[in-house]
Amino acid sequence: MTAGPINEAAHFQPQPPTYADTVSKGDIPKEYKLQRYYTSGDVAKHCSAHDCWVSFFGRVYDLTPLLAEYAGPLAQPIIEAAGGDISQWFDEATGQPKTHVDPVTGLEEIYCPWGRYIHVPPQGPESMWGTNFQTPWWEDRRYYIGMASRQTRKVTVINLLTKQKNTLEVPVEETVAEIKERYLVHNAHAGSYTWKRLGKPLNMEKTLEENGMADETEEFMRLSIDPDDHTPVIHLYFNDDLTEA
Repeated sequence: MTAGPINEAAHFQPQPPTYADTVSKGDIPKEYKLQRYYTSGDVAKHCSAHDCWVSFFGRVYDLTPLLAEYAGPLAQPIIEAAGGDISQWFDEATGQPKTHVDPVTGLEEIYCPWGRYIHVPPQGPESMWGTNFQTPWWEDRRYYIGMASRQTRKVTVINLLTKQKNTLEVPVEETVAEIKERYLVHNAHAGSYTWKRLGKPLNMEKTLEENGMADETEEFMRLSIDPDDHTPVIHLYFNDDLTEA
């Protein structure tokens, strides 16, 4: 089965898996709000058997429910890959695991550079091999949570009321409203502020680029200038502060 194109995370909401009676509460994924795009840093935070995200071919998957259902050695390669990109495991043209010819048997089989993993059949007959799953996990859209950003950029947010300053790494595809959602971890009341650039209110439904904040990272690097020394700044004006225009 060839993996079809996916446009928005919201179109493929993850569905709760069926958990075995032995699954501990710690294995059940915590609830979180889905995003359209994730950075590699976002994915890297989820790097354990109890909180496992991976990406491949520009898509991000939460495999925590899968690992909650499948304990044992076949889970280990996925656990080791948690928080990273596993595009090298798959054929981009088909969306299926890569194959190779085994040098010993001369038979074509799935290529598993980190060891055989969940839903990959054994080389030969195996009594413990279960085939009762309907869809292999790499085709199961229950685990899909959003797109991997093609590129990120940095932006500094300064709260003019508290003088708090935070620099965020954000996907270039995100709107200012989505960046505000990221900023909530630094200020839960970010919605009570007007977001401005050079004194002009930003259009929250547009990206930084669309708001006139061009990403000049590549140009700075070409000129041997550290982009971090020229990070664009957004100012937050508290809406109830009448001294701020």
